Amino acid sequence: MDKLDYKKEFRSLYLPAVTPSKILVPKMAFLMADGKGDPNLPGGEYAQAVSTLYALTYSIKMSKLGRNAPAGYFEYVVPPLEGLWWYADGRPFRLDNKADFCWTAMIRQPAFITQEVLEWACLETSKKKPEIDTVKTRLADFDEGLCVQCMHIGPYDSELETVEKMNTYMNEQGLVPDFSDTRRHHEIYLSDPRKTDPAKMKTVVRHPVR
Repeated sequence: MDKLDYKKEFRSLYLPAVTPSKILVPKMAFLMADGKGDPNLPGGEYAQAVSTLYALTYSIKMSKLGRNAPAGYFEYVVPPLEGLWWYADGRPFRLDNKADFCWTAMIRQPAFITQEVLEWACLETSKKKPEIDTVKTRLADFDEGLCVQCMHIGPYDSELETVEKMNTYMNEQGLVPDFSDTRRHHEIYLSDPRKTDPAKMKTVVRHPVR
């Protein structure tokens, strides 16, 4: 059976054009971890959260090899890492003052993942990698709703150029940003920054609107 590749099956969510467009994002399940601070700090809170998310995600994916495959399991490609970003004081999100960032790192999960599956994965991961702290990771639905998104090509620090294009598009379409405690500046990481020329990195940038 072919593996479900979310990026190919749901191209409108993961592979938008380099020109902004409107999209109604459906509710999806994610493994999530919240934190604060500069994501670029080696061994920092963000790096640890991402490592934990991947460790749990692959524990679940590889459960097919044992007796603990979840009910309804199917073969799939692990979806890309995503992130929600904001400042605690409510100021408009920029790319400076990284030490003040608040963030939610997250990876989409198949529909068969339940809280019980996550609890099993946490136990298995802790046995194999006791240095990983799974306590801060949660399984939650994210219902993003109406958004404007655009593919950003280039380094993360140049994203504001894409955001400006999105703002212009919103004005033309009679839309306004609709940020809240649950709807944030959203990035989907399609490139591995360890292996990709920064000028060629692909990141989906998404903003909630009304």
